[in-house]
Order: sequence, then structure tokens, then C-alpha cells
Amino acid sequence: MLRFFILGVLVFLGAVATLAAAIGGWGWWILVGVLGVFLLLGGYDVLQRRHSILRNYPILGHMRFLLEGIRPEIQQYFIERNYDGRPFDRDTRSSIYERAKDTKAEQPFGTELDVNQPGYEYLVHSTVPVKPAAEPPRVRIGGPGCTQPYDMALMNVSAMSFGALSANALMALNAGAAKGGFAHDTGEGGLSPYHRQGGDLVWEIGSGYFGCRTHDGDFDPEKFRETATDDQVKMVSLKLSQGAKPGIGGVLPGAKVSREIAQTRGVPEGEKCVSPPAHKVFSTPRELVHFIARMRELSGGKPAGFKLCLGSRSDFLAICKAMLEEQVTPDFVIVDGGEGGTGAAPLEYEDHVGTPLTEGLLAVHNSLVGVGLRDRVKVGVSGKVATGIDVVKRLAQGADYTNSARSMMMAVGCIQAQLCHTNTCPVGVATQDPKRMRALYVPDKTERVYYYQRNAVQQAMQVMASMGVHGPDELRPHMLRRRIDHERVLSYAEIYRHLEPGELLSAPPPGEWALDWSIADPDKFVA
Repeated sequence: MLRFFILGVLVFLGAVATLAAAIGGWGWWILVGVLGVFLLLGGYDVLQRRHSILRNYPILGHMRFLLEGIRPEIQQYFIERNYDGRPFDRDTRSSIYERAKDTKAEQPFGTELDVNQPGYEYLVHSTVPVKPAAEPPRVRIGGPGCTQPYDMALMNVSAMSFGALSANALMALNAGAAKGGFAHDTGEGGLSPYHRQGGDLVWEIGSGYFGCRTHDGDFDPEKFRETATDDQVKMVSLKLSQGAKPGIGGVLPGAKVSREIAQTRGVPEGEKCVSPPAHKVFSTPRELVHFIARMRELSGGKPAGFKLCLGSRSDFLAICKAMLEEQVTPDFVIVDGGEGGTGAAPLEYEDHVGTPLTEGLLAVHNSLVGVGLRDRVKVGVSGKVATGIDVVKRLAQGADYTNSARSMMMAVGCIQAQLCHTNTCPVGVATQDPKRMRALYVPDKTERVYYYQRNAVQQAMQVMASMGVHGPDELRPHMLRRRIDHERVLSYAEIYRHLEPGELLSAPPPGEWALDWSIADPDKFVA
């Protein structure tokens, strides 16, 4: 191994000596200086104990760390194919950017996807397409206990907190929502001044109760009432879990709790800010539905609901039983998929904890149908919704509307650098660094948010028209098909068992639901 070091030094010194000879005079002093620096670096590498590579390959080993640092950029710009990138492939990202710029998002020559690969999905078009609706429909959210219902767009800004996103990103998102007439979820980090650009808000409350908490971290009903009754707040939402990291809370180090974040969250400046894994306001399904009703009452009758990444189906059925027995229902449920995004989460949670959106949505939708409450509770979804096809697929699977986070970030300039947790976002979207966030010019990005949402929804309406339907209400599971293997293609009506209204209340309940239904208890959550 020493020979590699010696060889490398000799080659380098040879190159420097050649340059020094060409320069002449003081060039030899440059050679002496470079030699000294390299001898010191090589000596340090051999003596240090942190990196094995540098102990065995002093000086040359630094090339490995340099290449490792730029590997994501090399992969994204030079190696990956149009359909390879993760979490979003290049075709999807390009489509988002083009629609945000209001330019043509069309492709030549045909699909690059392998349509014979198991898992490939497609929508069934009609021999007699219809004309797309002049205006996209809106979804009326508000059950029997709601006195201020809200008409939701088919695609909205999903939950992203101040702290996770920069002030400029939030201003662009909310101003874009104001111009386009769609909703903006605040995330659990509180309602900041940067959300105040005129866009409709869904105020999300997490287990930290930021913006409505006591000094000890409990829920403060009067603080909640003060913000929830604000005219800009159209709905209030209780976050039970997040798709990318369900079942864990969060910690914002004290060094990151700036004056602005402290004021927004209602926590002491400079002190560690903890969002615990579990809520204090409820411990049973029955208590949960009553707390949702209390949120609705405190907000002045606005729609109230909750967001979750589905865990066990029996837990959600327990919530449904509580709704039935207490005659209390949320106005909406937002289903977050395990493939959803986050600013930071352990790899184990991102990859292996939480139900994917398709299974979670179908379970929630069918549970509400099965207990006869689907007409009272609207279902929203979030988790990799980026294109018009994503919107249509989720509506066909049972959703009423969709939310999008990462694609909205891309509309304001995100390049999928995946540095959200480092505070070094190169485009000023996911950072609190003033020098970095200044790169995000709010007026321009406002227009891009507006155009992206408008064009994505228009494309969804065009696809529905090609399917021969006039709107989301006419979409059915049999219109979405998946290749199971190289011989079979099945529709979602065939792959999944879809319940009839009230079917779970019959005796006995359907066989594949029987065990979960028997376990479900409105007075406790069962793991």
C-alpha cells in the first residue's frame, strides 16, 4: 500500500517539477511549498485513526471522499435514465418544471416504460371520449356538524412546516394558492407570517400543539380558538402520523429555534423543541372523535378532520366504531402514504414503516363505506402526487381530492438535491439560511406554483374526458388496471374487495374483514 502512496507522490511531484521548470525562478519555491503541504497531509493521514482508507492510502484516499460527495450529482446528471430517478424520475420532474413554467409538457416518440413489466398500471380510455369540463369541480367538505363548509380543489399544497421550508418558499406557495384558488396546508410547525399571503389555509396541529400549546406542551383551547377562527383558516386538521416517519415524533435542536420559529410555534427561543410520538389530547378512538368535534366547535364550525399514515386496519375500524357509537364524525380524513416525503427521517422508517398509499387509501375508503359513513367523511390523499395521472388514479381508487408536497417544492425550484436536512438546500427551498433562501425570488415562483397546479389539474380533467367521464364522481375502480404478471392484467375492481355501503354492519361481516372488525375496539387502540 505504501507503494501506491509513493507512486502517487512521485507522479504528482513530477508534474509539479515540470511546471516549476517551465516557470523557472520562483517556480521552484512553489514546488517546495507544495511538497511541504503534501508531506504534512500525508503524515496526518497516516497518524489519524478515524478513516481507515486514509491510513492505508494517504493523500490519494481523499479522492474517494471527493467522488463520494459528488456522486448524487453525477448520478442525476450523467447516469440515470429518464425513468430511473428516485423518489421522482427525470420525466416526472421535467413535467413538473415545464408545467410550472406554463410551457408544453409533451414527449416525442412514445413511452420509455416497459408496459409488460408486472406492476405497470394504466387507465382505460373510452371509444367515445367527452369534452373536458370548462372548470374543474370542487369538493364540498363539511359534514352534519359543520356550519362553514369549504370547497376543496382537486390538487392542493400538502403539509410542509415553517422551519422545514424557508420563508420565501412558504410565501410563494401561499401566494400561488391564493391566485389559483386552492388550499395550502401549514404543516405542524404553526401558522407563520409567511403563510399570510392570502391563500386558503388548512391549519395542521401535531402532537407538539405548536401555535396552540401551553408552557408545558399541552393543548391550549383558547390559543387554538384565536387562530382557528381567523378568516384565512378554512379547515383544521389533527396530524396523527406522517407517511415517511409514522410512529415517531421530532426534535428541533435549540440552536435552530430562532426567534421567528419560536414565535410561530409558541416555544422558548433557543431551547430544544420536542414533538412527541403520541398525542396528549386522546388515548382511545372514542376520545379522538370527540376531540375532532371539539376542534370543529372551537374553530366556529369549520371542517375538522385528521391525517394519518395507516397502521393496522383494525385501528381505523376502531375509530369508525367510535364514530358510529358516539354519532360524531370528522369532516375529512387525509391518508398519507408510506412513500410520502419528509425533511428528515431514519432510513428504516422511510423504507419499511407505514402502509403505502394505495393500500392505505383503499382500507380507509372501504372502512367508511362498510360502516355507512362515507357520504359524511371526505377523503384526501398525499404521497407522490405529481401529475394529472396521479390525481386520476387516486380519485379512481376512492379519494375525493389530493395534496402534493414535493412536486409543489419542485414548482418553486427544488432540484431533488436531497439535502433538506442539512440546511444547505442549493435553491433556497428547504433551508433557513438567509443567503441561500434569497435565491428564491417569490414573485416568479408564485406564478410557477399557480401554473403548475392549474396545468396538472387541467391534464387530470383531460384524462378523465378521454376515459368518457365528465368528472371524478364517475370514476370507478374498474377503470384502473394493473399488470399482475406477464399473462394477467386485472382491474382494481378485481384485485381488491370493495365493500357495499353498511356491509360491515351485517352479521357476519365479510370474511377478509371479519378478524379486523372483531378486534376493533372503540375504547382502545390495538397494535
